[in-house]
Amino acid sequence: MKRSFLALCGILILSSFSMDKPAWKLFDKTGKECNYQNLLDEASKADVILFGELHDNAISHWLQYELLSDLYNKNRGQLILGAEMFETDNQLLLNELIEGQISLKNFEAEAKLWPNYSTDYKPLVEFALEHHISFIGTNIPRRYAASVNRKGFEALDSLSDQAKTLMAPLPISYDSALPSYKAMMNMGGHVGANLPKAQAIKDATMAWNILKYKPQESIFLHFNGAYHSDNFEGIVWYLKKYNPHLNILTITTVEQDKMDSLQQENIGKANFIILVPQSMTKTH
Repeated sequence: MKRSFLALCGILILSSFSMDKPAWKLFDKTGKECNYQNLLDEASKADVILFGELHDNAISHWLQYELLSDLYNKNRGQLILGAEMFETDNQLLLNELIEGQISLKNFEAEAKLWPNYSTDYKPLVEFALEHHISFIGTNIPRRYAASVNRKGFEALDSLSDQAKTLMAPLPISYDSALPSYKAMMNMGGHVGANLPKAQAIKDATMAWNILKYKPQESIFLHFNGAYHSDNFEGIVWYLKKYNPHLNILTITTVEQDKMDSLQQENIGKANFIILVPQSMTKTH
């Protein structure tokens, strides 16, 4: 009877493990599973951290906040924030908010905010406001990226000197052979030859502003769509162009049906890869 009872317990334990449904797992660049402390330790030694999110992924946004909070505590506040989701022509508003010159309500009424701001990015802004951390809008104003998509880089030449201060110095370097840019040409639909160029002016401008605003002794924690930094391209490529000596750490987020290991195409996408179930609730 005792042996039967122990066997039954064993079956139940194995069954509970097989029914376990983790909300996320973390892997290193080689595809080896690791833990959050590994990520935090490495992140605390970086000059720049590019946190690649899936814009509607709840786990991405939760871990962004957790990493922000833990890095702030671990590095005694030596931290600066930036995000693709805020454009350079909103920097004055961001500065006035953090400096206490305007209210959060006024900031939100006047800034260009993404549709999922209140659920996904507002907590980051509120953390910066509470702890008086500089928050940089790194992305080129969308009207200029749209012009590049229509007419190529030449569309930027006729802009005023004031407008050109809102983007990376022109002309920017551009490598159409980078896999991430080449892949954009195969997305189907009415994709034109200028779409990768519009992506590139965003990448270059984000990289330029990261370096422009980064204090010597602080970590720059940047939030961006994963495609802007996956496979160490995009923003990473431009950061290395501008300063090849930077210690850059990248994070990406991927979704899979199965959580036991990384699929081959996801191995090596970043220094750390957050794996989330395909069925994870979307934030918008």
